[in-house]
Amino acid sequence: MPSVVGLLEQRELTTRRRMDELREEADRIQAELAVVERDWNEWVIARSRVGEVLAPGDDVADPDAREDLTDRSQPPTTPGSSGSAKPKSMVPMWRAGLAWSALSVDYQRILQALADRNRLGQGPLACQEMAACFGLDPVPAKIEALRSKAKRLVARGWLVESSPGRFTLAKDVAGQAGGS
Repeated sequence: MPSVVGLLEQRELTTRRRMDELREEADRIQAELAVVERDWNEWVIARSRVGEVLAPGDDVADPDAREDLTDRSQPPTTPGSSGSAKPKSMVPMWRAGLAWSALSVDYQRILQALADRNRLGQGPLACQEMAACFGLDPVPAKIEALRSKAKRLVARGWLVESSPGRFTLAKDVAGQAGGS
């Protein structure tokens, strides 16, 4: 009859192997997600450009921005609210004179954190550092939610991704200091 310690070691080894398999699968999925996210961002930019070309006289050529402008009836989200997706939290294309208040509270918090960092001369900010600034647990789900929002702000011209995963305010947005 095997010893209790031997049985525990056998279970630990089996569990460790399964854990390693799941980590490898998670890494593969994360890499695939990064590729899909990059492709998606390229399509968003292309769609935006086509919208600008097809509607040259329209102040807001981006259909997502139009939806955002009609979203004033929605109550604003609070800084401590859950990070789940909220309906109609669209990000309009940045243009001169567009105030930060055109964005939902979550996006405004990101811009404010980067503006503070810019004002202090501290350079780009990573999403993990952003999570710490907002008092969020540094778990992958929270960090990826912030990364998704930051990437959306990059695609819409509010932010610049100076190096992979490091974000800063776009030059003209930084000059506005909070919008007009």
